[in-house]
Amino acid sequence: MKINKSKLASLSLILVIFSIRFVSGQPDKITPRDSARVQQKDIVDIFHGLFSKQLREEGTSLEGNGPYFSIIPIIGYSIHTGTTGVIATSTSFYSDAERNKISRILFNGNYSLYHQYWFTAISNIFLEKHKLHLVGDTRYYKFPTWTYGLGPESTLSNPLHIDYSYLRFYQVAFREIASNLFVGVGYNLDYHWNIEVDSVQGIKLNQFVKYQKGTSSISSGVSLNIQYDNRRNAVNPRNGTYANVQFRPNMTILGSDKDWQSLLIDLRHYFKFPASSHNILAFWSFNEITISGTPPYLDLPSIGWDNYSNTGRGYVPGRYTGRNLIYLESEYRFSLTKNGLLGGVIFVNAESISNIIPDNRHPIIPGEGFGLRIKINKYSDTNLDIDYGFGERGSQGIYFNIGEVF
Repeated sequence: MKINKSKLASLSLILVIFSIRFVSGQPDKITPRDSARVQQKDIVDIFHGLFSKQLREEGTSLEGNGPYFSIIPIIGYSIHTGTTGVIATSTSFYSDAERNKISRILFNGNYSLYHQYWFTAISNIFLEKHKLHLVGDTRYYKFPTWTYGLGPESTLSNPLHIDYSYLRFYQVAFREIASNLFVGVGYNLDYHWNIEVDSVQGIKLNQFVKYQKGTSSISSGVSLNIQYDNRRNAVNPRNGTYANVQFRPNMTILGSDKDWQSLLIDLRHYFKFPASSHNILAFWSFNEITISGTPPYLDLPSIGWDNYSNTGRGYVPGRYTGRNLIYLESEYRFSLTKNGLLGGVIFVNAESISNIIPDNRHPIIPGEGFGLRIKINKYSDTNLDIDYGFGERGSQGIYFNIGEVF
């Protein structure tokens, strides 16, 4: 699972290897499906051999429902944060006696050499007895950064420097109504304050001022959600389908500065290709549409600023911003070693930023790249991702993640 906009995903391989003993304990529960993984290799197995030291116990079961706590110190890097220090924690537990689905709470603290700091708390809690799934995303940012203007014709030259504080509070309660199908109601708050922006006159400043009034903005509203998910492992899906649709009306009666409505559609599908192999062909469609009203500038759909900062490999986050974002990506994941330690990916993506839907006048913005996968936990099937992406006009960058991008 990707942690946040910071690309917690962005990290240094060396420190991940040295901290891996804190996160790769024995499996929570061995099933027939897991037995094949025991025969595979991950980074911990490699260190077993190198140092002749047991970093975890290989067992057939783990008694109790938890909680199981992990902490990882990380030094990372991303395009829009520079070098970053991260303290990442994960607490996992089972909330039912059958231990069918594991719940998880992630808390992270981050500080970058660009004097950005942010804290995130993300939760996925299953209460199977009551057929409930609780999803939470709470964040605080102090975040000087850059924006490049609106629309697909924006340029990298003379970016607009902005600084702000940001509080996000998203909470959704889902109820299962059929197998793998959930409906939910939530509350969503985006609050920006202490907004400072370059005073240099130009089209980018004019665009910013048009959407962002004053030194603060509040978007507050309920959300109506429907979700389908039959994937066995969301960290590294091998097959299945995920679909999430959210309608969010922001309302002044709930404290929003203005009334505006948005629609989010997130669709993913995975299958083996060829069918007899372990290789995966994956497809992702991520779409944010402003149905009506005028969102604040900092709440507009923007590439690389989705919930987990994974759209737009090949471009700096915030490179393209507009009222509507249509995004498509496909990735082919394949094994490089028989023991599962190393894998590779190739990917292509395309996005369209527009003011109306549909709008055939706006060009498609392409990206592509390749990457390496290193198994850091064979039981959870978690990989360290190292990707290199290319975009238009010489745009390029390196991207790191824990777990698959989608």
